Amino acid sequence: KSTTMTSPPQHNTTKATNPKSKVSSLISYILYLTSKPYHLLLNIRNKAYDWGIFKSEQSAIPSIVVGNLTLGGTGKTPHIEYFIRLYQKQYQIATLSRGYKRKTTGYHLATAESTAADIGDEPYQLKQKFPEITVAVGEKRVAAIQQLAKDRPETQLVLLDDAFQHRALKADVYLLLTDYHRLFTRDALVPAGRLREPKSGYRRADVIIVTKCPTTLSTSEKQNIIQEIQPFPKQKILFSYLKYGNPYAFTRKRNIFVWKQEMDVLLLCGIANPNPLTNYLEQKVTTVYPCFFPDHHTFSKKDLETITQQFQQISNQQKVIITTEKDAARLQKHQQYFNKQQLPIYCLPIEVVFLEEEEVNLKSFLNLKLNFN
Repeated sequence: KSTTMTSPPQHNTTKATNPKSKVSSLISYILYLTSKPYHLLLNIRNKAYDWGIFKSEQSAIPSIVVGNLTLGGTGKTPHIEYFIRLYQKQYQIATLSRGYKRKTTGYHLATAESTAADIGDEPYQLKQKFPEITVAVGEKRVAAIQQLAKDRPETQLVLLDDAFQHRALKADVYLLLTDYHRLFTRDALVPAGRLREPKSGYRRADVIIVTKCPTTLSTSEKQNIIQEIQPFPKQKILFSYLKYGNPYAFTRKRNIFVWKQEMDVLLLCGIANPNPLTNYLEQKVTTVYPCFFPDHHTFSKKDLETITQQFQQISNQQKVIITTEKDAARLQKHQQYFNKQQLPIYCLPIEVVFLEEEEVNLKSFLNLKLNFN
């Protein structure tokens, strides 16, 4: 049976009167109180937009926002890729994001020579996978879309990554993602939880997509989730699943990878929620060794040495390093190092899948909202 290696288990000595439990409860309460002023400010800001005190400007190009209420980890980029595949044969598509953790500022149009440092890891990943589409970044979405319309006047649809809170822009469709394993209804505002805005923000969504669902999700469980979210009549709730593809070599994409049950894997990733990926790998190999970094982590020389050391400590001769395409974008600048060390590092691609009936309904709904024939 597959296992994941972590730190040694701690004995559970917690009792109802355990002082540590009281301290934990006190900390949770303090965090809750700390979030209240932030909650108030966000509510004031949202009401100012709702009442027209702050103005929202209509997107200059038909647009779809893919966002969430939490601090990452819901699968925005795989869903952006899904919509690229859905429309790229019919329409001229562009993507626009802020380009999180890039080294540049302002509006930037990606080229074949752009790096993750220029445009951010996720836009770089998109440009590498879909070189025929337009990829742009810009903190100020209104100005960025206006410039994009001038630079690429043929653009017929722009996919806005992580712009649900960017209310200065009025998009045509708002898609809100929430992780099946941590629904926004069960979360709390930062710092007590991972919500970046109050739960009431879900009201702005046209479609709520419950992501990273198990493929065995039953109809009754779907209904329970729908009842928990309590959508408005105008809102649709859909359920998506992750499908993992065949790994390809980080340095040479033509290399063929074959899963072997007796294999060990060093899982190298800096993403918000590595649990679904870990669970998947546990079904494929003997042991999964985690080598985790913070989300959007910029890998240093010291990190590379740590990765190499951890890999060398695995005694099994049948071993590989598996990483995500998002991490591969940030590791790209260290390709020479990996070549020199001859580390067998492979990228594991993922795709979003909807049930066939839900996919048809989603596309019909989007076409109607976007006025596509």
